[in-house]
Amino acid sequence: MSLTIDLSHALPFLPDGTLEQLEPAIQEAEHQLMSRTGAGNDFLGWLDLPRRSLNDAQKFTLETNRFREGLDTIVVIGIGGSYLGARAVIDSLADPFGQNRPGPEILFAGHHMHGPYFNSLIANLKDKNWGIVVISKSGTTTEPAIAFRILRRALEEAVGPQLATKRIIAITDGQRGALRSLADKSGYLTYTIPDDVGGRFSVLTPVGLIPIALAGYNIEGLLTGADRMANLTRTAPFHENPAFQYAATRYALHQQGFLIEVLGSFLPQLQYVAEWWKQLYGESEGKDGKGIFPAAAGYTTDLHSMGQYMQDGPRMLIETLLEELEEGPGPEVPSDPQDLDGLNFLTGKTVSDINQAASQGTILAHAEGGVPVIRIISTKYGEEGIGDLLYFFEKACALSGYLLGVNPFDQPGVELYKKNMFRLLGKPGY
Repeated sequence: MSLTIDLSHALPFLPDGTLEQLEPAIQEAEHQLMSRTGAGNDFLGWLDLPRRSLNDAQKFTLETNRFREGLDTIVVIGIGGSYLGARAVIDSLADPFGQNRPGPEILFAGHHMHGPYFNSLIANLKDKNWGIVVISKSGTTTEPAIAFRILRRALEEAVGPQLATKRIIAITDGQRGALRSLADKSGYLTYTIPDDVGGRFSVLTPVGLIPIALAGYNIEGLLTGADRMANLTRTAPFHENPAFQYAATRYALHQQGFLIEVLGSFLPQLQYVAEWWKQLYGESEGKDGKGIFPAAAGYTTDLHSMGQYMQDGPRMLIETLLEELEEGPGPEVPSDPQDLDGLNFLTGKTVSDINQAASQGTILAHAEGGVPVIRIISTKYGEEGIGDLLYFFEKACALSGYLLGVNPFDQPGVELYKKNMFRLLGKPGY
C-alpha cells in the first residue's frame, strides 16, 4: 500500500479509547454506504468507479490521443467538481515550469467570471492550435456556459465553424440538457457524466479522466491506485483502515470543539489537491449547522504568514499534512567562504533534506502548541499515489457525513447566491 495514516500527534488530544468507542458508529456508516441505504444513496456510483472506469481507460487514452493530435493547447471549461479534480491531478503530476510536458498545455476557464482573465486567455490563444473541453451536466451553469459561448466563438473565428466542431469535446448528461442538445446537433465528440455520481465525486469519471488523459498522464495508473484503495477500505479492519481512522479521528476531534481543519503540505504541487479537498469536504459536511470548516495551507510558505496563528491562535484547529516518502532530492546547498548568512552548517545537504526537517519540526511545534496533527503519507504522489489519495478522501468524506448525521451528497445551500445574482441581472422569473 502506498498510503498510510499516522495519528500519533492527534490521539493525545482525545480521551483514551475514543476511537474504539466510535468503531460501531463507523461500521454502521459503512453499512449504510455499502448497502446503499443511507441518505443520498442515489449518488453512490463513485463507490465502484475505479473498477468500472478501468474498463474504459484504454479506450479513453486512444480517443484523447487522436483528439489532441496537432493541438498544443486545450482549454478545459468547468467549475467546482467539473474542473477541480482534473486540475488537482494534472498540477500534481506536471513540471511546475511546463518542461517535459507529455501532452498539450492545459488551461482552465469557466471557474470564475473575471473579465480581464478572459481577455488575457483569448490573447494567449491567438497564435496557438487549440481546442476546448466543456464540462457541464446541464449546460446552463452560469460560469462555464458564459465561458463556452465566448471561447466557442473565438475558436470558430480562428479556424472556422467546421473545424471548430472537431476541436470541441463535451462532457455532459447522457440524454438531456442544453449542452447535450448542442453537442448532438453540432457533432462534438462527447462523453457522459454518470447520473449516480455528484460533481465533487466525479474525478474518476470522464469529467476528470478525459482532461487528465489529454494532458498525457496515465489514467490507468490513477485508476489502479484508486481501485487498490477501494478494495482496502472495503476489507480492512477498523484499526488498519485509513478511511475509518481518518473519519473517526476528525469526528472525535470535532466533538471536542475543533472546528477548522487545515490541509497542509510541504509539496507545492499538491496545491490543487487541497482545493479539490476543500470542495469535497465543505460541500459534503457543511449543512444543518454542522461540519468542520476546510482550509488549506502551503508550507513552508504559509509558516511565514499563517504560522503564528497556527502556533498560538485559538485552539480550534486540526492540521492534516500530506507527506511523501520519495520526494526528489533537489540541489545541494553549496559552501560559501564568507558565510554571511550563517548557513554553512547546511553545506552538502539537499533542499529536500531541509524541507523534511522543516516538516518534522512543524509537526512537533504545532502538536506541542495544541494543534492535533494527522499525517497522511504516500510513498510517492505519482498517478497511483494520487489515485490512492483521491479515493481515500472520498470514502472518508462519505463516512464523515453519515457520522455527523447529514446527507453528504447534496448541496442545497449553493443555490441562494445564484437566485440573487439572476434577480440582479434581470433574468425572467427572478
